[in-house]
Amino acid sequence: MKVLDGQGLIIADNKNSKPLYFAIKQTVDRFVSLCSLIILFPLLSVVAILIKLDSRGPIFYKQERLGLNGKSFLILKFRTMYNNAEKHGPQLAHQNDPRITRVGYFLRKYRIDEIPQFINILRGEMSMIGPRPERPVFIERFEKDIPHFRKRLQVRPGITGWAQTHGGYEIHPKEKLELDLYYIHHFSFLLDLKIIMKSIPVILFAKGWR
Repeated sequence: MKVLDGQGLIIADNKNSKPLYFAIKQTVDRFVSLCSLIILFPLLSVVAILIKLDSRGPIFYKQERLGLNGKSFLILKFRTMYNNAEKHGPQLAHQNDPRITRVGYFLRKYRIDEIPQFINILRGEMSMIGPRPERPVFIERFEKDIPHFRKRLQVRPGITGWAQTHGGYEIHPKEKLELDLYYIHHFSFLLDLKIIMKSIPVILFAKGWR
């Protein structure tokens, strides 16, 4: 292990030392994702209709993100912003963002916009639990000011995670890195269960939505 800039941030070792953990986790991820998509299909259909009625544009939103070992993939989400939301260039989303539609605000608040990411899990690009997947442009930007920010890419990104349950828009990238590295260094089925339990009130009560 190493210390990051004397701030006590742990740089995790290569986590290939637990292949059984990752094999079981990926199997469970895919099973849960498939079941969730089947069960939630009626809800997803209603959401799709509401998005089309609320504003012009596609139902789904695809965007490049970096996953395991920096591999690029297209993340799939329900569209929550107006068309041409980034006509002035890439921007981080923030609370009370004027680019977010009325339906989009509700979808983000209760994390419904992220349900299509179950498809990314079925493709092996994401996991249920892991660091939040970031865009390449922001990873490059953060890397300049926060050394080792790419260490977050040692595991598959997740729909929820240790950092996601500890803050929303207000969380600083450096704090996000610290929380993600904590997970990477301490990951276990017990910690995964703890994250799932912490995610439930975040979803039900819209705590720290981003």
